[in-house]
Amino acid sequence: MTSRITAKLTANFERNLAEIEQFLLEAEAPHAFDDLLDELLGTVLPNLERFPALGRPFFNRAVGSAEATNALAALQNKLAAVGWGSTASLREYVMAQFLVLYMQAGDTLFLLSIKHHRQLSFDFDGHWSSQN
Repeated sequence: MTSRITAKLTANFERNLAEIEQFLLEAEAPHAFDDLLDELLGTVLPNLERFPALGRPFFNRAVGSAEATNALAALQNKLAAVGWGSTASLREYVMAQFLVLYMQAGDTLFLLSIKHHRQLSFDFDGHWSSQN
């Protein structure tokens, strides 16, 4: 029998959800936020708790620039600095309109960030600065 994975929302993930909600309210599409929450609670979280390796490995992405290579190296160094360098699995769960960045460390799954597919990248600096 496999151990049960516990999902936890980070402050950054909660902040991302609040920003998405505000954007959808201003766009007069509050039902879209309700749909997002339904998908997160009804599909994404149960899937990840049962199959935590379901998402694609974040560090397996093809990098096309020196800047991206340096940013990934810096991120790996930050993970190592907090003791998660070799034990954590950083992954992306692809939804219809959103990407969820999450990390499994032991039997805990941390939801780090959620963004729309049209956004360029995850805000790693914002996540790390909120941890201080």
